[in-house]
Amino acid sequence: MSDHARKLYSYWRSSAAYRVRIALNLKGLPYSTIPVHLVDNGGEQHAPDYHAINPQELVPTLVEGERVFRQSLAIIEYLDEMYPQTAPLLPADARSRARVRSLALAIACDVHPLNNSRVLQYLERNLRIAQDQRDAWVRHWIAAGFAAFEELVANDATTGTFCHGDAPTLADVLLIPQLYNARRWSLELGAYPTLLRIEAACVPLEAFERARPENQADAPGSS
Repeated sequence: MSDHARKLYSYWRSSAAYRVRIALNLKGLPYSTIPVHLVDNGGEQHAPDYHAINPQELVPTLVEGERVFRQSLAIIEYLDEMYPQTAPLLPADARSRARVRSLALAIACDVHPLNNSRVLQYLERNLRIAQDQRDAWVRHWIAAGFAAFEELVANDATTGTFCHGDAPTLADVLLIPQLYNARRWSLELGAYPTLLRIEAACVPLEAFERARPENQADAPGSS
């Protein structure tokens, strides 16, 4: 499939879109990016044309031909099942798959939603929570999630170079964007040495580097 037939609706700084970019790159799947700015013009995700594609008005959305896929974890698992020949993101055995999924869900369900842009916008616009209090909220919940994640990976024999074994999995695809987000909010990361070690193994890989927010065409200052 050509990059013209596979389209990713994305925002350069969206953690969820970042995950899918990493997965597509690891799989070696070509795609074109359609930017959806989550702030400009009142949030382009609310535009009628985009609502017709994704009624949740969230990014990412992946379109392959006439098929539309929503929700980052569902998209990534679809890619892994549809294109199993390269870079499997879930292990072959059931117990290992359960572990990798549990690590990924710890980020996707327990950490990321509490620092999602629409949650923070509600705290700001509707509840009138001050900036410093919003920042403290974000740091608190990321730190709580990372403390548990650190313990889970540091104390498990199946942790290898990456979160599980010696090749990137779904867990790493989720972890790296959340670490990026943590730095945005100035969270001190010294308490999570295993997470930083895993990150150091991921970031030199081309698939992760190409997916970085600053390397996206819609990032500020990109040419």
